[in-house]
Amino acid sequence: MTTSTSALTDFQKAILQGIPEELPPPKPYDPNVNHAPKRKDILTKEEKKLAVRNALRYFPKKWHEVLAKEFAEELERYGRIYMYRFRPDYPMYARPIHEYPHRSKQAAAIMLMIQNNLDPEVAQHPHELITYGGNGAVFQNWAQYLLTMQYLATMTDEQTLVMYSGHPLGLFPSHPDAPRVVVTNGLMIPNYSKPDDWERFNALGVTQYGQMTAGSYMYIGPQGIVHGTTITVLNAARMVKPDGDFGGMLFVSAGLGGMSGAQPKAAKIAGLVSVVAEVNPKPLHTRHKQGWVDEVIDDMETLIRRVREAKANKEAVSIAYLGNVVDVWEQFAEAGIRIELGSDQTSLHNPYAGGYYPVGISYEEANRMMAEEPERFKELVHASLRRHIAAVNRHAANGMYFFDYGNAFLLQASRAGADVLNPDGTFRYPSYVQDIMGPLCFDYGFGPFRWVCTSGDPQDLATTDAIALEVMRAMYEEAPGEIKPQLKDNILWIEHAQENHLVVGSQARILYADAEGRMRIAAAFNRAIREGRIKAPIVLGRDHHDVSGTDSPFRETSNIYDGSQFTADMAVHNFVGDAFRGATWVSLHNGGGVGWGEVINGGFGLVIDGSDDADRRLHQMLFWDVNNGIARRSWARNPHAMSTIRRAMQQEPKMKVTMPNLVDDELLEGLF
Repeated sequence: MTTSTSALTDFQKAILQGIPEELPPPKPYDPNVNHAPKRKDILTKEEKKLAVRNALRYFPKKWHEVLAKEFAEELERYGRIYMYRFRPDYPMYARPIHEYPHRSKQAAAIMLMIQNNLDPEVAQHPHELITYGGNGAVFQNWAQYLLTMQYLATMTDEQTLVMYSGHPLGLFPSHPDAPRVVVTNGLMIPNYSKPDDWERFNALGVTQYGQMTAGSYMYIGPQGIVHGTTITVLNAARMVKPDGDFGGMLFVSAGLGGMSGAQPKAAKIAGLVSVVAEVNPKPLHTRHKQGWVDEVIDDMETLIRRVREAKANKEAVSIAYLGNVVDVWEQFAEAGIRIELGSDQTSLHNPYAGGYYPVGISYEEANRMMAEEPERFKELVHASLRRHIAAVNRHAANGMYFFDYGNAFLLQASRAGADVLNPDGTFRYPSYVQDIMGPLCFDYGFGPFRWVCTSGDPQDLATTDAIALEVMRAMYEEAPGEIKPQLKDNILWIEHAQENHLVVGSQARILYADAEGRMRIAAAFNRAIREGRIKAPIVLGRDHHDVSGTDSPFRETSNIYDGSQFTADMAVHNFVGDAFRGATWVSLHNGGGVGWGEVINGGFGLVIDGSDDADRRLHQMLFWDVNNGIARRSWARNPHAMSTIRRAMQQEPKMKVTMPNLVDDELLEGLF
C-alpha cells in the first residue's frame, strides 16, 4: 500500500501510530459488554510490583506515575492488567483487506484475522482480548495489540514478526518463503504447567493461554466448530437410530459462549430437539439474536412442557435454558423425559475461573466467590460435578448415549470424585473422538479446513461455496467406498451452508476435507482469484482440532492406543513442517479445549492470492499438514489410517512412511 500520509483514513493512522504519542484518557468500564470474571488473587506483594513493572515497560517513563497506580488498581480489581485505557476508539471488526495500511498483503490478511477474533460479535470477552473458552486470549493487554498491528502494517515480505505469548518480540530479517509471523502461546517448562502456574504467570504478564484458534488468529466464530459438531451429533444419533429417523430425539448439553454456541445450530441441522443450558444471560441472548438458537426459556416447568411438545411433534428446534444444566439433568430425570443424546461443553479446562458454574448458587455469587473464596468455590464445583455425573448416569441407564465433547468434562469429574470411572480406571463414557471423529474422520484425514474471503464480500463466499461443492462432487464420483460417507455428509453441509446463516464476523466457511480435498479446493480458489472470479486473497487455515495439529490424550489423540497419546512430537513436527513448506503464519500452543498442561497444539494460516507461488505453497504445505498426522496414526496401528497413508504414498512417490508390522494377540498371551 503506497497511500500518502495525508490520504490515510483515521483508522489507518491509528494502526500506524501503535502506542499513541499522547496519553489517552481513561476509558469507562462498559457494563453492557460480556466481561471476563475477576481472576484469582494469586500474586505475592513483590510479584504484584513485578507485574506492574512488566506492564510499564511498554510506555515512556513520563507516563509511569499515572499508569503505575492505574495498573495496580486493575490488577487488584480484575486479577489482570488489561490496560483498558489503550483500547482503540475505532470499531473492532474484520475490514476488507484493502482498508488496512500495509507493505505486505500477507500481513494485512493477518490484521484482518486478528480484528475478527476481537470483534464483539465474535469474541466472548472482547475488552479483555479473550475470544472464547473463558481464557482463550489473542493478547494479554491492549499495548500488545497496538504494537502488533503497527508491526504488521509496516513490515515487508522480507521480515518475520515473532509473537511471544501475546507479546510482539519484534521484526526480524527474513525472506519471502519464511512465515510472516511465528506465534507461540503458553509454552512452559513442563514442571510449571499446572493451572495455578497459568494464573500466576499470566498475572505477571509473561505468558497467556491462546486456546486453539484465539491466540493463533484463526477463529471464525461458532461456525468454526458447528460443522464438526454437526458431524458429531449426526453420527451419535446414528448410533441410537441407525435408520436415520431422528424425529423427536432429544439432545441435552451446556454452554453457549464461544465455540459451545455451535451446539444448538448443529442439533437443529441434524433434525433434533435440543436443550442447551447457559448460566450467563449475555452469550445466551447473543446466540438467540444471531439465530443460533430458536427459543429462550428460563423456567423449568415451562421448559419441561415445551420439550414434551417438541418431542411429540418431532420438531427440529433448539432451546436455550437460562439456568444450570445440572438442574436440567435432574429435573428431566424426575419428570421422566427421555434424553437420547447427551454431552457437555462448558469450559471445564478452566473449572475454577469461570469455565464451570456450580449448581445451587447464582451466577453473580459464583463470580464473587471464585475470586474471593477460591477454595470454597472449588469445593462447590466438585460437589456440582458429582451431582452432574450422578444425573447423567440415571439417563444413561435408560438408554441415553453420552459422549465427552473434549472439554475435559470427564477428566475434571473424575478428579472431583464423581462416579465416572470403570473398574479398570477408564472413563465410563467415550470421548467423541474415540467413537466418532477419530475412526470416522481423523484416521481418514478428514478435518476442519477453513477459508476466509478477505474482500469481506458475501458474493466471494458464495463463489467459494460453489467451487468447493463442485470439487467435492467430483471427488465423490472418484472416491473409494470407505470415504464416500464422509464426502456425502460434507456435500450436504456445503449445499445448505448459505441457508443456515453460519457467518458471524468475517466472510468465512469451514468444510471437513482430507488432504486431497483441501489441496484441490484450495487450488481451485487460487485459479478463481487469478481469473478475477474472486476479488481478493483468501486465508486458508484450520482449527488445531484436526488430524495432525494436536497432541491431546483426552481428545484429538484419544483414539491412539499404542501408548503414545501422551507424547507431543506430532504437534511440534506439524508446526515446524508447515513453517518451511510455505505457511504465512504458524503457531504452537500449550493448552486448548481440554486445559493448560493437557495438550500441545500446532496451527497455521496460509494466504493465497492467485499466484503460481501460492499454488506451490498450498500443495506442499497442505499435503504435509494432514499426512504427518496420518503417518503417526498409521504407526499406532489405526486400520483406517494405515489404508489412508498407503493411498497417499501411491499419489506421492517422494513419500515413504514406516509401516507397522501387526502382531497376533495370541502370541502375547501368557508372556507375563
